[in-house]
Amino acid sequence: MRPNPWNIFAWLRLALLFLWELSLSAAMVIRATLSREIRVRSAIVAIPLTLRSEAGITLLSHLITLTPGTTALHVSDDRRTLYVHAMHAETPERVAASVREGFEAAIRRVLP
Repeated sequence: MRPNPWNIFAWLRLALLFLWELSLSAAMVIRATLSREIRVRSAIVAIPLTLRSEAGITLLSHLITLTPGTTALHVSDDRRTLYVHAMHAETPERVAASVREGFEAAIRRVLP
C-alpha cells in the first residue's frame, strides 16, 4: 500500500490505535504500580525499522514515548533501528513485533 498523507481514514485508524494502546498500557502500568508483587520484566529492545522518512520515524518515536510503560531511547545513525525501553517485555521479539504490526504498520499507511 502506498502512503497517502491525505487519507483521513488512515489517520483516524492510527489515532484509534493509539487510544487503544494508550488505554491498555495505562491499565498495565496502574496494575503494576498498585500490585504488592513486582512482576515487571523491563528490557531495552532494538526494533528494526521499515519506515525511512524522518517524519515517520519521529511520529513512531513520539507515539511510543506517549504510551505509558514504553520510551523511545535512540534511533541509530542509519535510521534502521529504534531502541525502545519497555516496562513489560515478555520477549524482545514480541515487543518488536507489536511495534512493527501496530504503530509502524499504521504509520506506513500515511507516511513513507
